[in-house]
Amino acid sequence: MNNRGFGTRTGRRMFSTFTFYLLPFALFLSGCASFEAGSNLQRGRYALLRGDSKLALSHFQRTSEIDPNYYYRIGPMKEGVWTYVGRAHYTGGDMKSAQKALEQARKVHPDDSFAPVYLGLALSKEGDRQRAAKELQMGLTGLNDWFEYINRNSADKAYWDPGSDIRSGIREQLARIDSKEINWPALIADTERIGIEIENEADEVAKDKRRERRDAAKGDDKSN
Repeated sequence: MNNRGFGTRTGRRMFSTFTFYLLPFALFLSGCASFEAGSNLQRGRYALLRGDSKLALSHFQRTSEIDPNYYYRIGPMKEGVWTYVGRAHYTGGDMKSAQKALEQARKVHPDDSFAPVYLGLALSKEGDRQRAAKELQMGLTGLNDWFEYINRNSADKAYWDPGSDIRSGIREQLARIDSKEINWPALIADTERIGIEIENEADEVAKDKRRERRDAAKGDDKSN
């Protein structure tokens, strides 16, 4: 009885010690995986913005393998990795694969408004205009709501869409969808442009913030 009790206590101490050393290592691996996922997604974004959908797709797919729930934060908005996979397929002309990825995107992150936007675009290219209009309306409304939230409540409102060009473009597309006769070529082209503008705006906001932090740090150094 004593030996068994001693063995149990020893086993517990060994397990506790093992857990103590294992936990930091697990956290380290998790951090490495998150960094790799983010790096791949960012490289994919840059490739997508350059028009290289094939290279973008390879980076996005690698991100989805590392972390299928990964998303890129755009202000208060999020854009999941499956949305980026769908966008790369869409830009490359593979509408069936785009639809599949974008449907997955909606399941993983229901609050990702970019997913229905690009799902609507893909459906419009496949001829399902009725469903395309519904998806586009849902996604564009979500994006418009996000921009309005930034403008009203966020400390970052000075950075985002200061001339209201993106918001005006979104509202114009929503008005097109509500019209009796939708001008589909114009709707598709302008919505694609808005998607790219938002990505570029996110990068510009990040640059402006980094610049301000550097300037503030220089000011602090001079005052000291």
